[in-house]
Amino acid sequence: MSPQPSSPAAPPRSLTEVETHGVDRIPDAERTATPFDLFRLAFGGANTFSTCVLGAFPILFGLSFWQGLAATLLGVVAGALILCPMAVFGPVNGTNNAVSSSAHLGVHGRVVGSFLSLLTAVAFFSISVWSSGDALVGGAHRLFGLDRGNLSYAVAYALFAGLVLAVCVYGFRFMLFVNKIAVTSASALFLLGALAFAGDFDPSYPGVFTGSADAVTRSQFWPSFIGAALIVLSNPVSFGAFLGDWSRYIPASTPRRRVVGAAFLSQIATLLPFLFGLSTASVIAAKAPEYVDPAAPDFVGGLLAVSPGWFFLPVCLLALIGGLSTGTTALYGTGLDFSSVFPRLSRVRATLLVGLVSIAFIFAGRFGLNLVQSISTFATVIITCTSPWMVVMMLGYYTRRGWYDPEALQVFNRRQRGGRYWFAHGWNWRGLTAWWAAALTGVLFTHVPGQFVGPLGGLAGGVDIGLPLSLVVAAVLFLALLWLFPEPRAVYGPEDARLARTAQVPVPPITGPGAEPAGVPAAPVG
Repeated sequence: MSPQPSSPAAPPRSLTEVETHGVDRIPDAERTATPFDLFRLAFGGANTFSTCVLGAFPILFGLSFWQGLAATLLGVVAGALILCPMAVFGPVNGTNNAVSSSAHLGVHGRVVGSFLSLLTAVAFFSISVWSSGDALVGGAHRLFGLDRGNLSYAVAYALFAGLVLAVCVYGFRFMLFVNKIAVTSASALFLLGALAFAGDFDPSYPGVFTGSADAVTRSQFWPSFIGAALIVLSNPVSFGAFLGDWSRYIPASTPRRRVVGAAFLSQIATLLPFLFGLSTASVIAAKAPEYVDPAAPDFVGGLLAVSPGWFFLPVCLLALIGGLSTGTTALYGTGLDFSSVFPRLSRVRATLLVGLVSIAFIFAGRFGLNLVQSISTFATVIITCTSPWMVVMMLGYYTRRGWYDPEALQVFNRRQRGGRYWFAHGWNWRGLTAWWAAALTGVLFTHVPGQFVGPLGGLAGGVDIGLPLSLVVAAVLFLALLWLFPEPRAVYGPEDARLARTAQVPVPPITGPGAEPAGVPAAPVG
C-alpha cells in the first residue's frame, strides 16, 4: 500500500475535548501519534498492579523463583512475538483491528472481533478493578484503620471504575496523557518496591518441586510450568484486539518495523511488574505462606502483610495509577468498536454502555457470584479464542502483502452492502471457519487445574496445550482453505497473492447510504 500524500497537520486538540471519531478512518491531518506513543499506551496499560497479580501465579503454582522466572520470560517473549504484528493494521487502515478484520472475515464477520474485544475488556477491566481496589482498601486499612467490609470495597471499585470511564469518554488524547504519567510514576514505584523487599527477597526459594518431593508432586511440574507461562502470555496477547485503537493515529507512512518494534518492546518492558509480582510472591510464600494457598490465594493481602510500613502508601498509589491505566486501555477500544456495531450509539454513548455493563459484572462477580478466583480461567479461555483470530489476521496481512481498501472496510459501519470484502453476503467463511475450528479445539484441550478442564484437557498428561494447539490449527486450516477455495483476485490489490490462489470473481458494487453512483467505483485509499 503506497503512503498517502502528507496533509497539513491539524491544530492540537485540548485534552478535555471529547473525541468525536468512531471507527471511521482517521484523517491524515489528525494522525500525529508516534510509535513511542504506542509504546507508552501498551506498556502503561500493563505496567500495573494487576500485572503483578498475574506475575505471582508461578509461585502460586508451586514453582521455585528460578523456575517461575523461566516461565515468566517464556510467557512474556512468546506473547510479545504473537502480539506485535497486530500493530500494523492501524497505520495501514486508519481504523481499529476489528474493522480491519473485515478484509479476512467479511464485513459482517468482523463482529467476531468486536465480541472478542468485549469479553477481553470485561475480563481484564475486572482484574484491574478487583486487584487495585483490594490493594487500596488493604493499604488504607493498614495506614488509617479503614474498615475492610464490603462497603469499603464497593466504594473503591466504584471509584476506579468511574475514573476509568471518565477517561475513556474523553478519548484517545486524554488517555495518552494519563498513560504518560502512569508509565513514569508506576515504574518509579516498582523500583521503590525493589528496595522495600530487598532485605527479605531470597532467589533460592525452592517451591514445591524439590528433590524430596513425592512422585505425584513431581509429575505436576510441567503442567504447572506451562500453565504459569500461559497465564503470563495471556497478558500481552490480550492487547491484540486493541492495538489498532491506538496505532490508527500513527501516519500510514511510518515504517512498519518501527510500529511492530514499539509493540514488541512495550511487552518486554512489562517484565518490570511481572518480576515485581514474582519476587514479592516468593517473599510472601516464605514469610506468610497462608496467603499463597492454591485453594484461596490472596496476593494483595500477602503483599501488605510482608510490606514495611513505609511502603503502604506507595502500594495505594500503585493501585490507583494501575487501575486507571489498565482499565482505560481495556475499555476504550471496546466502546469505540461497539459504536459501529450499534449505529444508534455514538462513541461516547457506546463507551458509557459498555462501561456500565462491565461495572455491573465487576460488582456481581465480587459480591454475588464469587468469580474473583476464577477470573484467571475466564481470561485463559478468552485468550484461547482470541489468538486464532489474530493468526487469521496476521496470515491474511501476509498473503495480501499488506494491501487493503480502507473504503471497503467501512461498508458495515456505514450500513452499506457490497465491495471487495463482501464475499458471501458479508461473510468470509474461510477465515471464520479457521477461527471457530481453532478456538473450539483450544477450549477442548484447555486444562486449568481446579477450575476448568476441557473434555480433551487430560490427553496431554495435565499440560494445557489448548492455546498452542489453537494457534497451529488456525494457521494450517486458514492457509489450506485459501489454497483450496481461492478468494476473489480483487481483495489482493495490485500484486499477486502469497501462499494463496485467487479467482477471477466480479466484485459487487458498494450500495447504500453515501455510496458512489452505480458504475463509478470508489477509489481505494492507497
